[in-house]
Amino acid sequence: MKKFTADIVFPVSAEPIENGVIVCDDSGKIEAIGTPAEVSTDDAQYYKGALIPGFINTHCHLELSHMKGLVDTGTGLLPFIGSVVKFRDFPQEQILDAILAGDKEMYDQGIVAVGDISNQLDTAATKEASKIDYYTFVEMFEFMQESWLDSTIEKYNAVHAGQASSGNNKKSYVPHAPYSVGAPLFEFINKTNQAGSTVSIHNQETLAESDLFYKGTGGFYGFYKDFGLELPFKGNGKSSIHYAMEHMDAAQKTLFVHNTLTTREDIESAHNWSSKVYWATCPNANLYIENSLPDYKAFIEAGAKMTIGTDSLTSNWQLSILEEMKSIAKFKSYVPFSELLKWATLNGAEALSYEDRLGSLQVGKTPGILHLEAELEKGVPLLNNASVNRLI
Repeated sequence: MKKFTADIVFPVSAEPIENGVIVCDDSGKIEAIGTPAEVSTDDAQYYKGALIPGFINTHCHLELSHMKGLVDTGTGLLPFIGSVVKFRDFPQEQILDAILAGDKEMYDQGIVAVGDISNQLDTAATKEASKIDYYTFVEMFEFMQESWLDSTIEKYNAVHAGQASSGNNKKSYVPHAPYSVGAPLFEFINKTNQAGSTVSIHNQETLAESDLFYKGTGGFYGFYKDFGLELPFKGNGKSSIHYAMEHMDAAQKTLFVHNTLTTREDIESAHNWSSKVYWATCPNANLYIENSLPDYKAFIEAGAKMTIGTDSLTSNWQLSILEEMKSIAKFKSYVPFSELLKWATLNGAEALSYEDRLGSLQVGKTPGILHLEAELEKGVPLLNNASVNRLI
């Protein structure tokens, strides 16, 4: 049995507990949580600051870890994608070593579960052996080329079959983005995924995406031409999320990722489309690529279920949910700590269907327990100089 106490405990699913106490068994399963009057502090290890549940990273590209520092910041999305394609061809040993290091970094930073994008099988062995739970999103795209459909399905069937699914690991087929997936491929994804799957999709990251769908103009036509392809889509007068919703399965959990240009109207349309919508924000990646951030106020006012991701080391300086929280707190200080913490934990666990074990400090769960070492101001941790340590 292990017992922890701190100046304040954030269960997330309930109100904060001043001088709270947590008791768990050696596996990390919580047996009791409460005030000192409810749970004895005898033999409890005290920590200055706060105790919180383990973090959930809902959007990562672990397989791109070898590209850290290779792609310039501030290029915009289209040049960024071109750079990713350029640096894909690396010695396999370097790729695998970087994947292993990325997994360890996330574990050390208190991350207990990851929604990870996979286009290849490079990450499979690391995920199988990892202490982290992985929900692998086998990401499909055929650049809207109908003639590529069969070969695309064959390729990604092999990736799906080889991805880890033992223990608490999960997997599903997902579309890359509205601008890279045609209707027949969406149909395959909808028909092939099991009921209760989570499906992620990159959404509204750049003005070029808006131009394509609203007006049938913009940089994506030149982007396709550079690859020797014709982009058959000519615009529909709506934002790209409407195209995604038209072709996705509203009965599945849907995780819209990035959402840099998503409006209140887009959010409300998505909520009317499905009650199972979640939104992943990756602020440091947004700053790295486009030097912009979503309008978080619109999401809060709409009651959106926000989650937090790190994206990849190609588009970030580290793989840390705490560092993502710090960036939001710095540049969008109207987002309260309690909201940020819910985005980083319980909402993410729900999005990936891990909420039965992870995401909150509750009796019967094994969520991981983190020490958030931070100065407190009226019971609220100040994130600017905060650090996190994994206790269990």
